[in-house]
Amino acid sequence: VQLVESGGGLVHPGGSLRLSCAASGFTVSAHAMSWYRQAPGRSREPLATITSDRGNTYYVDSVKGRFTISRDNSKNTVTLQMNILKPEDTAVYYCYANIEERPYWGQGTQVTVSS
Repeated sequence: VQLVESGGGLVHPGGSLRLSCAASGFTVSAHAMSWYRQAPGRSREPLATITSDRGNTYYVDSVKGRFTISRDNSKNTVTLQMNILKPEDTAVYYCYANIEERPYWGQGTQVTVSS
């Protein structure tokens, strides 16, 4: 099982970024997939989840209405579209999957929101 994130970078406040998580060794549509982030000096926090069956989505209040999680079954990827970015969104963003009760994390991708 491997998760590889991409798409991070530096963006101005109010801007957008699209993060992608490429999965291998399993099928993303068969498992709930999540995005987390960890800011300096803070614990890792969950942001968004997409369920395995109907693809229902759930968001933490701080990103609701700004971030959108989705998956592309044909590419076996999960995406996090982030809009109206704020400086407090600066963090390392991680893709997460729980496969047969084992947690798997990607290596993370840095997102920096600054003017």
